[in-house]
Amino acid sequence: MLQSIAKAWFGDFSREELKKFIKLGIIFALVIGVYWTMRPLKDSIFGSMAHADNQPWAKLVSMLVLFPLVMVYGQFVDKVARHKLFYVLGGIYAVGTLIIGGLFMHPTIGLANTTVDATRILPWVWYVFVESYGSLVVALFWAFAADTASDDSAKRGFPLVVMIGQLGSIFGPLGLKHMLKVFGGSAPVVLICGGLIVAMMLMMYYFMATTPKSQLEGYHGHFATKEDAKEHKEVEKEPGFLEGLHLMLSQPYLMGIFAVISIYEIIVTIIDFHFKSMVYAAGVNEADRALYLFDYAVWVNVVSFLCLLLGVSNIQRRLGIKVSLVMMPFIVFAMVVSFWYYPVVGTLFYIMVIAKALNYALNGPALKQLYVPTTKDVKYKATAWIETFGSRTSKGTGSGVNLLKGPFQGKFGAEAGLTYLFAFSAYLSFGLLAAWLMVALYLGKTYEKAAKNKTVVC
Repeated sequence: MLQSIAKAWFGDFSREELKKFIKLGIIFALVIGVYWTMRPLKDSIFGSMAHADNQPWAKLVSMLVLFPLVMVYGQFVDKVARHKLFYVLGGIYAVGTLIIGGLFMHPTIGLANTTVDATRILPWVWYVFVESYGSLVVALFWAFAADTASDDSAKRGFPLVVMIGQLGSIFGPLGLKHMLKVFGGSAPVVLICGGLIVAMMLMMYYFMATTPKSQLEGYHGHFATKEDAKEHKEVEKEPGFLEGLHLMLSQPYLMGIFAVISIYEIIVTIIDFHFKSMVYAAGVNEADRALYLFDYAVWVNVVSFLCLLLGVSNIQRRLGIKVSLVMMPFIVFAMVVSFWYYPVVGTLFYIMVIAKALNYALNGPALKQLYVPTTKDVKYKATAWIETFGSRTSKGTGSGVNLLKGPFQGKFGAEAGLTYLFAFSAYLSFGLLAAWLMVALYLGKTYEKAAKNKTVVC
């Protein structure tokens, strides 16, 4: 029954293949269930302790901190088995979450102290901690998933993984939102997130123990020539924790993926800042802001889940990855226009929900699939640079635009300054969207050629 439903919506799975992707989906549900729970708490706690206007600076700090973290991650990739790296990262984040949750319960340095002061260290640590989790752990999961799937299998399975994952990002925030009401504060919810990270590690252990080896063989079991396999073997042996950065900068295909992710993040960061600032201004206390942002997180993932359930992934399967990649710039264009003309919190809520949901349901699986015809070094090292440092750099760029709020308001006044800032942000976004469209066409064409010939792009 389940196999028939999956076949109708996503493609013709074998029994073991379907079981593999369901288990991957459960792991992903725990990964992003934790992230989408901590993410609203990240913004509400930081805004309440260090003020929401300092959020752009927090993103810049996270970018600087993540640079050395990605280099350390690259060293671990060379020394630790791919699934065991989950246990290493998971253990670090589980312990870190429990420690920070305990500090939030402290009467002086924790949430009981309602003084809003940018010099308080704990909210900055918390903000960077959550940002790094969303980058490193999510990137590691997709690198692992791409390494265990062929191009045809990924086309069927990745949308299913994302759809199951969305359940975690719906029920995680919903369940812990209830806990927030019960406990009357965010600190116990942070502690519960630490326990869920442990559950993620246990699920990875179960996956490795029960999945047949034949289902762990990915794209590199299907080389077109011996030369391709030899080249892949040679690339895997190259040492150095900066290799991922070198790969990214030297390969147009990887720079294209970097550009697509970066442009989206720049535009969304700009709009997200104004949305979160309005939420902070409207909220009475940290718990109220957290509850509102929990609702936002839930609706993003509900809409994303419904998109996948209703067959949005069939656009990619039936029309090709190029069409999927090209559609997203037009969707974001509509989001930017709506933001420009209707910059109020209610409108921004729905703009952000729809744009983020479609990015997760349509653009996300397509981008992850782009890594399938690449070497393992690209999947584990370049992916970390692209989706961690690259994502943070683009968020830092968007935050740089947001920091213009003060100068614009200082020169033109509070209301007029925001109007000019909105216009500046919109024109900048339009230029970036034009570039995005060109890059998406290139990526789609390159991927489809590699998949057709069973060759490695880089």
